[in-house]
Amino acid sequence: MTQSWLDLAFVHWPADPLDVAPLLPVGTVPDTLDGVTYIGLVAFRMHRVGWFRLPGVPYLGTFPETNVRLYSLDSQGRRGVVFRSLDASRLIPVAVARTAFRLPYRWSRMAIRRDADTLTYTSRRLPGPRGAHSRIVLRVGDQVGEPSELEHFLTARWGMHYTFFGRQTYLRNTHPRWPLHHARLIECDENLVKAAGLAAPAGEPASVLYSPGVPVRFGRPSRPGGIPTP
Repeated sequence: MTQSWLDLAFVHWPADPLDVAPLLPVGTVPDTLDGVTYIGLVAFRMHRVGWFRLPGVPYLGTFPETNVRLYSLDSQGRRGVVFRSLDASRLIPVAVARTAFRLPYRWSRMAIRRDADTLTYTSRRLPGPRGAHSRIVLRVGDQVGEPSELEHFLTARWGMHYTFFGRQTYLRNTHPRWPLHHARLIECDENLVKAAGLAAPAGEPASVLYSPGVPVRFGRPSRPGGIPTP
């Protein structure tokens, strides 16, 4: 499966690994840096999702997405992410991802707007006017030369852990090195983190980054031990 991730906002808060551990798939533990793990709120534009080397779908395969994610480590030493929620604005891809891949996608009304160096990401779950929501406004700053240890920890992730029909599964992805920019968070009004079963973030984020994006390719999922699923 191929796609591109564009105009990404990475917003992260520190978390206690003991609080996060019960929310991870069996067979994984929180990945930590100096004894701390992190909760990520990541908003971006999914662009032209495609399969089997075919060109990406221009409409159904292109949409805004916002996810709440955690950081995981399995017995094979594979570092990954665990998605607690994924909000997207296309109903058909949401239905396919929930049904075929058992991923926690939710249908939302979403928009991404850019005004010079300022980006605004909005999301509100459907149906109804009172669904979980987020509004992120950030201003893009200077490009990151060499990522810090924390910036590398939060963004250098090459797969995700999830449970597929009761089995621990690891789905690997490949993409170029992230082109990262420092960013200033102007506004963050959200309850997606709490809706994902986590405590609402307290205080300022530990890290705010922006990336113009990368092309991405996913491989076949594998089970513990690195054996590809049939």
